[in-house]
Amino acid sequence: MNNLKLLLGALVLTASQTVLGQGAKNIVISEVLTNNASSIVDEFGQREAWIELENTSYSTYNVRGMFLTTDRSVLQPMSAPERIKRMSIIPSGEERTSIGARQHLVLFGNSNPAQGKLHLALQIPDSASVWVALYNGNGVELIDSVTVPTLQADCSYARVDGNWAVKSAQQVTPGIENAASEAQKKTGVDKFKEQDPYGFAMAIMAMGVVFLCLALLWLFFTLFGMLMRHLDTAKKVANTQPIKPITKTVEKTAEMAHKTGNILQEGFDKKGIDMEVYMAVIGLALRQYEDDVHDVESGVITIRSKDTDWDDEYSQMTHWHDPFRPSDHNAPTIPTAPELH
Repeated sequence: MNNLKLLLGALVLTASQTVLGQGAKNIVISEVLTNNASSIVDEFGQREAWIELENTSYSTYNVRGMFLTTDRSVLQPMSAPERIKRMSIIPSGEERTSIGARQHLVLFGNSNPAQGKLHLALQIPDSASVWVALYNGNGVELIDSVTVPTLQADCSYARVDGNWAVKSAQQVTPGIENAASEAQKKTGVDKFKEQDPYGFAMAIMAMGVVFLCLALLWLFFTLFGMLMRHLDTAKKVANTQPIKPITKTVEKTAEMAHKTGNILQEGFDKKGIDMEVYMAVIGLALRQYEDDVHDVESGVITIRSKDTDWDDEYSQMTHWHDPFRPSDHNAPTIPTAPELH
């Protein structure tokens, strides 16, 4: 049972260390100012060198217990306690060490930690190049580092769009996002990221585009379906029997009008010569039109009954046997005996 508790405790500790390690990697050195002549002042009105840290993630992370150093000897193989002795720890007990998403924290160097939680005894030379490193709370894992060149008074060395550059005194931005210089103006994508750091506007815009496309598709197919239904209804009505003669009449009228127009135009072009011939042709065309329209039948056949007496039994039985019917010339005659002379 005790072994199980120890195993579970080790797993929890390992998982927590992994999570903390992943969160620490989101903290980077953002800007360094080594020669503070007229830049920001601390709580006591003093101007000191400062280092700016940035939380690049979208969640809050507390940097207390992490270490800053300018001593390159920590890169040599040594134990964690020995390395920690050569670094300055970021103390706890200060709310500002909990850095929010995409936020910054300024720490003062060349100072006395007794003056405040953000004051470190970190040695930062003001007239020479300096190496600055950020270590995790275990004193072993190097999180970020940068070599700062020799800077003029009130100039800083800042990370701009992932690249380091020297910024003039007018471009120094302690505690806020580093602005690009005129030669490094940000693109529209970068400006959009600044205005929408959490991506809410992008998500709303994407969903709006999707819903707009779906609405347009629904409108198109609805109108297309209505059009096809109306066309189908029109075809059914046009194919019904009562409409056919009318349709035929309209077609013949248009045909005869076209022919008549051509004939008259030819007659006018000939200045009235053979006008009687043209008039006769026009009359013939009109006659043909009347005949064609008249011949368009409804397709209904009407049959009226008529008595023909074909099944009269009396007429059938006496037609060949009545010698006295004068109307029957084909009836056979009865032979008589020859006269004797």
